[in-house]
Amino acid sequence: MELNPDLYTVAWIAPLEIEAKAALFMLDNRHQGLFTWSPGHDYLFHAGDIVGHNVIIATLPAGQECTTSSAAALASQIKIIFLNIRFGLLVGVASGIPNLSKTPPCDIRLGDVLVALPDGESAGIVAYQLGKETKYGFQLLHGGHMLPRTETIIRSAIGKIKIEAPDDADMFLPFYRSMQDKSHENGIFLDPGQDRDKLYAIYEDGVERAVNRKQRPDSERTRVWYGPLGSGDNLMENGEKRNELRNKYNIIGLETGAAGTMNQIPVGVIRGVCDYGDERKNKEWQPYASAMAAAYAKAVLYEILPRRGITHPIFTSRSDSGISV
Repeated sequence: MELNPDLYTVAWIAPLEIEAKAALFMLDNRHQGLFTWSPGHDYLFHAGDIVGHNVIIATLPAGQECTTSSAAALASQIKIIFLNIRFGLLVGVASGIPNLSKTPPCDIRLGDVLVALPDGESAGIVAYQLGKETKYGFQLLHGGHMLPRTETIIRSAIGKIKIEAPDDADMFLPFYRSMQDKSHENGIFLDPGQDRDKLYAIYEDGVERAVNRKQRPDSERTRVWYGPLGSGDNLMENGEKRNELRNKYNIIGLETGAAGTMNQIPVGVIRGVCDYGDERKNKEWQPYASAMAAAYAKAVLYEILPRRGITHPIFTSRSDSGISV
């Protein structure tokens, strides 16, 4: 069965396989069928719908790393193939950057959700590797504001969720619970447990020590943090460098892909925290973090109800006379 790309209005970009798997479980319905392939099209897409929106889920080919350029190439082809995309979401995992010295503390934990939003002089997405070296040091291009801003309707939906803080997690946790026991290649999407969440800090004497943090009550297990995210090509595995970027650009997390995507499609960027950007980085928390980010993204779409009374055929086949249902 052939799917008609003209009928899809939302692009959900999930570059990593585990991110795309979580996204698929967030669809209200999966659309069985294929989009016609043409020479020059390098990517294939999943399709479905969420609260009446026809959604394509875009991911990178197996084995390809997510970088600024690979994300830009994927987003560029989405624009070419799906002419009626109205807005997009970039959803997946990121490194969280706690700052316990702030008042109140920015106590980001594994499994929390980071949502990219501007904060004061900091852009929502800070492309911290795009700039130039001068005699005064490295200068970020246009102070990080060279990227398009997220579509207004997405920022409005995020604002509608954010205003419910500190209870904003209640708006998306039901979506997570509906898929937490679903399977992926290496297990399910359950929380690994707060006892496995270890943060290490570098103290003034240069020694790294584990931070003693009290476990959150179950009712407050998940928090959403809103602020600037740093976007670059290199995975961060250095606590000192991570802290330098945090202090310099006022960022709450680090990710790859957003800088490239935003130059093609001004997406809303939603990330689940899977590590702290230090040498202890591993993939244990990626499934849970992917699922939490996907649940928040679904909540965003639930705030944007499509117009009623308009028929949006899902499955189509092409004939000489045009498109038929």
